[in-house]
Amino acid sequence: MKLQFSIFTKLLIIQYLSILCVSQDFDFFYFVQQWPGSYCDTKQSCCYPKSGKPAADFGIHGLWPEYKDGSYPSNCDPDSVFEKSQISDLISDLRQNWPTLSCPSNDGTKFWTHEWVKHGTCAESELDQREYFEAALKLKEKANLLQALKNAGIKPDDGFYELESIIAAIKEATGFTPGIECNVDLEHNSQLYQIYMCVDTSASEFILCPKQPKKKCASTVQFPRF
Repeated sequence: MKLQFSIFTKLLIIQYLSILCVSQDFDFFYFVQQWPGSYCDTKQSCCYPKSGKPAADFGIHGLWPEYKDGSYPSNCDPDSVFEKSQISDLISDLRQNWPTLSCPSNDGTKFWTHEWVKHGTCAESELDQREYFEAALKLKEKANLLQALKNAGIKPDDGFYELESIIAAIKEATGFTPGIECNVDLEHNSQLYQIYMCVDTSASEFILCPKQPKKKCASTVQFPRF
């Protein structure tokens, strides 16, 4: 009887600890968007998706669970595969707002699969697959980065802009300071490449970044055409 009670107690403790671990598996998200013109200058080559050239707008790179210490979980559930059927009604929006520029030209499925398997599976305590992609689409609309920059006179015209002005424009529009990542093109120009916004664990609200990504940019950066 005592042995049965001991085993039962241990099972309860294990179950409790597993639930606790799931509920604390990450602290916040980085919501990352990239500028396609800079992506094409960053890589040795880029290819437009099969649906055609994407719009001249920031595209989603990913919604990434993060820890406050600067590390992050990845590939958390090998049994959770990407199921395109679960997001069939989102495909059109994904093609427009989460396009792929990798080569060879493709329909985006490989990109979305990678993002779900590497990052999305680490947020399953909060979001299922459909909710994950839907949340990213809503966050892009909410941030509206290109319009925020245009409102401050910062346009993708191959011009050079103060990095602090870019940061200030996004903070003015969203209420929060973004992280900025730049690339260097063949002419050694520092270019606006990716913008990081921090998001709560429900993937619905922007928040003050617990930890800013460590990325290097020049004080003045180019905003290339696309």
